Amino acid sequence: MSGPRTIAIIGAGQAGGWAAKTLRDEGFAGHIALLGDEAHPPYERPPLSKAALLGAWPVEKCYLWPAESWREWDVDLRLRCHALRILRDRRLVEVEDGEPVAYDRLLIATGTRPRPLTAPGAELDGVLYLRYIPDMLAIRAHMDAGGRALVVGGGWIGLEVAAALRTLGHAVTVVEAADRLCGRAVTPAISDWLLALHRARGVDVRLGCSLNRFEGAQRLERAVLDDGSTIDVSLAVIGIGIVPNVEIAAEAGLAVDNGIVVDELCRTSDPDIFAAGDVTNHPSPLLGRRLRLESWENAQNQAIAAAKSMLDRGSPYAEVPWFWSDQYDANLQIAGIPLDWDAEVTRGDPAAGPFITFYLKGGRMEGAVAVDQGRELRFARRLIRMGRDVSPAALADPAVKLQALLKG
Repeated sequence: MSGPRTIAIIGAGQAGGWAAKTLRDEGFAGHIALLGDEAHPPYERPPLSKAALLGAWPVEKCYLWPAESWREWDVDLRLRCHALRILRDRRLVEVEDGEPVAYDRLLIATGTRPRPLTAPGAELDGVLYLRYIPDMLAIRAHMDAGGRALVVGGGWIGLEVAAALRTLGHAVTVVEAADRLCGRAVTPAISDWLLALHRARGVDVRLGCSLNRFEGAQRLERAVLDDGSTIDVSLAVIGIGIVPNVEIAAEAGLAVDNGIVVDELCRTSDPDIFAAGDVTNHPSPLLGRRLRLESWENAQNQAIAAAKSMLDRGSPYAEVPWFWSDQYDANLQIAGIPLDWDAEVTRGDPAAGPFITFYLKGGRMEGAVAVDQGRELRFARRLIRMGRDVSPAALADPAVKLQALLKG
């Protein structure tokens, strides 16, 4: 038999799950060991801050596939199985409470974890994070009727949680240390739009404001901000960023730099070890630079690409980054990651309804942000990929179909 006989995957999240499924779809008949820390089979995380948190989805609806699918696909799914270290010279993964797992090829899909808050009182009951299913359930369990919730951090997770809690009728305060919301992910104009959206729904958004400490007798009772003000709260959700889980790779001697460094085929500095998902620092030929993406689509598609590469059938991973967020009844989508631009063109009226804003540099589209314009965003994404010069006047004119611009 040529090629690998045994493939192990560390991490049973979205990336790990898609990699295992793809291996079977590609006809791999060898042994697949899928090692996950959690008690749940691979699942999607975006619903945890949206439909699941709102109570509209049961936990099982978040699963990538029904739990019994892994048995049907003959995947050795090991839940509550924590990988301790990689022994590269012996091609083994040591795990807690079990025999080492052998591999011919290995995929690291360890994802990320929430950045911890170090403020006094952060250990109180009621101070929570949102990354995993138990986190979502804990937030729901701490929703006191008539209580006030504090969200620390005005990034995507913070704003989605704020929107869900406000939709459920809770009083919500968001504190963000920066001078605008989602400052690392969106342009100033979109930050302003997000601010107006949340304030219009009754969220108390405080920019340029940080948490000083939490107070309470075992359970959270109040938050003291750095301006000296005090807010009575029964729930606080922390969303101040995430940290890539690179420790097992670093200890094994793999190259690490803001994520596990991989090449265009998702291969690490060890030719038999690959990585995929939020944890990777990978090259983007379309953007002309390396990046680490924290997105649902990247976790899925890079895992698919990595699985094919492990079977020696891979092709360079090259995708236009795409992100999305649902807040209240608004769907926001972003294509590309524009760092700078010399033209900003908006189609539609951000104050009145759906719109899409394009960011151009040297006549070419670098990125686009759309609100309730998913179809248009798909065409914009294709224009980014093509690298074709685009007329700002044509982009601004709603009578000009974006699809027509794809034809030159």
